[in-house]
Amino acid sequence: MKMRKKIFAAVMAGMMLLSLAACGNEKEETTKAADTTKTSETTSEEKTTTEKETTKAASDLSGSISLSGSTSMEKLVTALGEAFMDENKNVTVNSEFVGSGAGIEAVTAGTVDIGNSSRALKDEEKANGVLENIVAIDGIAMVVDPENAVTDLTKEQLIQVYDGTVTNWKDLGGSDMPIIVIGREAGSGTRGAFEEILKLEDKCQYASELDNTGAVMARVAATPGAIGYVSLDVVDDTVKAVSLDGVEPTEENIKAGSYILSRPFVMATKGEISEQSELVQAWFAYINSDAGKEVIQSVGLILPD
Repeated sequence: MKMRKKIFAAVMAGMMLLSLAACGNEKEETTKAADTTKTSETTSEEKTTTEKETTKAASDLSGSISLSGSTSMEKLVTALGEAFMDENKNVTVNSEFVGSGAGIEAVTAGTVDIGNSSRALKDEEKANGVLENIVAIDGIAMVVDPENAVTDLTKEQLIQVYDGTVTNWKDLGGSDMPIIVIGREAGSGTRGAFEEILKLEDKCQYASELDNTGAVMARVAATPGAIGYVSLDVVDDTVKAVSLDGVEPTEENIKAGSYILSRPFVMATKGEISEQSELVQAWFAYINSDAGKEVIQSVGLILPD
């Protein structure tokens, strides 16, 4: 009888130990599950908080950005401004298109946030503390009226047309018709880049000097025998773009370096971008984003390397 009691007691003790062990395991698993749930909830909360902060940061942007300069950059600046304001409803982008030289003067004087220039900055401009921020690359297209039979010019022929050495299209394989040389006004970035590339500074014999890209397009389109230079991205079927040394003015040829007339589109600032206002820094951050790059390419420009 005593033996049976001892056996019974031992069995009961063993069962109690097993029960306690099971409870311990269950408690540990419950704790682990709770910790995992807590960690997951914390991560989710952190993610939600980050997203809210990001949205809040974007919506917190307010005020205005002022840009002035190149008429050739109007299409680009307008497209970027509209896209930027769509993402930042409390921001206004104010732009004026008065020529590259005037834009650089304005940013140097501090009367605008950004000076737009369709040419590289000059050493003296950089010496005044103006920084060259290249946002895109543009080709310069040589355009003639649609009825002109000439489709290609050599670099030397183009130089001779603009310095007045050649004055009739018959000398270039075209009709017996005077060449009407159209150019931009002094201070134009397009003119500056064109004359610099071809080493024609102070040598061009212009019949007309017009103050914006649209005016050059309209004059060439309406004037038999006219030739002019314009930003590649504005060329349409009202004019005809001629090849240079057998190379067409296309994005692919400009990237390859085979087309001779190309120039940078610059958004100049007085000092480093990091020294500018929060709003101007956000503007450049947008330009360098995937969305900004899409805008640049959508207006026919080339992304800088």
